[in-house]
Amino acid sequence: MSVHAKRTAFQGASRPPREPLSGAGDLVSATEVAYPAPHHYHEGVGAPELESALAERPDEASLAVKVRLPFCRHACRFCASQCVPSHDSRQAEPYLSRLDREMVLARRRLSGLPPVSRLHWGGGTPAFLALDQMSDLFDRLDARLGLSAARDRDFSIELDPREADMLTLRHLQALGFNRLSLGVQELDSRVQQAINRIQPRALTEALVDEADRLGFRELTLSLMLGLPFQTPQGLADTLEQVLGMAPARIRLHRYDHRPERHLAQRAIHRDWLPDAATRRRLLTEARAHLDAAGYVHIGLGLFARRDDRLAQARASGNLGHGPLGFTQGPAGDLLGLGMGAHSRIGELWVRNADTLAGYEGALDASRLPTACGIRLTPDQQHHQATLEALLCSRSIDPATLSTGADLEALCTEGLVDLAGGRMALTAEGHWQLPRILETLAPPPGP
Repeated sequence: MSVHAKRTAFQGASRPPREPLSGAGDLVSATEVAYPAPHHYHEGVGAPELESALAERPDEASLAVKVRLPFCRHACRFCASQCVPSHDSRQAEPYLSRLDREMVLARRRLSGLPPVSRLHWGGGTPAFLALDQMSDLFDRLDARLGLSAARDRDFSIELDPREADMLTLRHLQALGFNRLSLGVQELDSRVQQAINRIQPRALTEALVDEADRLGFRELTLSLMLGLPFQTPQGLADTLEQVLGMAPARIRLHRYDHRPERHLAQRAIHRDWLPDAATRRRLLTEARAHLDAAGYVHIGLGLFARRDDRLAQARASGNLGHGPLGFTQGPAGDLLGLGMGAHSRIGELWVRNADTLAGYEGALDASRLPTACGIRLTPDQQHHQATLEALLCSRSIDPATLSTGADLEALCTEGLVDLAGGRMALTAEGHWQLPRILETLAPPPGP
């Protein structure tokens, strides 16, 4: 189906009433509201705790798996990820061998495991791997953990359109992947030059059309707000082009300029960046375009068409959220594999070593590469559940909150409504979640 035909077909659907767009608030990232947050993790929790948690899981409990592939050929200047720069996919071979060793060590602790029905490959960029390496990794995952072949499986992968082509998509579809996320960021040529990411519209559009032809169930296109030289008009033009491709989902990310932490960002001058007022206008512009096109705000900058599973889950009250983001139904446990990967097993949250040397060193010593973590206390578990409820249902019972929470102040600021025995987020409250969560935060834990 052509891009024009896809857009026309979608525009014919009926639309719900629009939410008010005041322009207040900011784009909230998942990292910003994550609980537990990175500073909660400590080295007192490590591999032994993860091994015990894996061994104690019920045999019938499902387990999602996320594989982190940190390699990347391109040095995008906005990047805040810990990537391993390389131009030769053969350099990933030792890493793939360690991934296999990590799978073996984790599987030994699991007494039973149903077929994995939720799998995600992230980066870096997974398309850094050659096609035969992708096949080998997929086969190893299947041999060690057992991958589901059910039609309703959820196998997703993040792709940089500059690294993928038609053969890549066909190969991924043959392996069993049925969801794609393509990074676009911006289509304005001046912005692309400033962030060192030259990516013509035709490159992305060709992959979108091929993914549609191959029957990929869901496609997400990602954009970034706050980039150098970005303007509301330029973003509006980008949004029109992206909406013309009619993806099932569109994700908005926020650029945070922290060159003291991320070396690549040092090539971006502060005076290239939009000021605070312009950033608010960028968000308002994005929300207006997506709302007018009939997309539903699922949360945290993720928008979906109303016929998408997440939009339907939100409408039916069956939306979940976890380390892999929003899900249809409860998120459940997650096993993260690879450098810097996160795992969540029950109330235990852990992170792998975030350097290649640390990750490889642990596995070479036949240890799981867990570097730090936290076991949530009952109070912390309650706060984490409160966060998930606010993200998914957008309302909670105020009687379950700490007596010190100043709900009246949040109500006065127009962030929540207190009525009918519930505390519900307003249209703007979801865009100021950090402010709300700060008020609802539990006492400091260990």
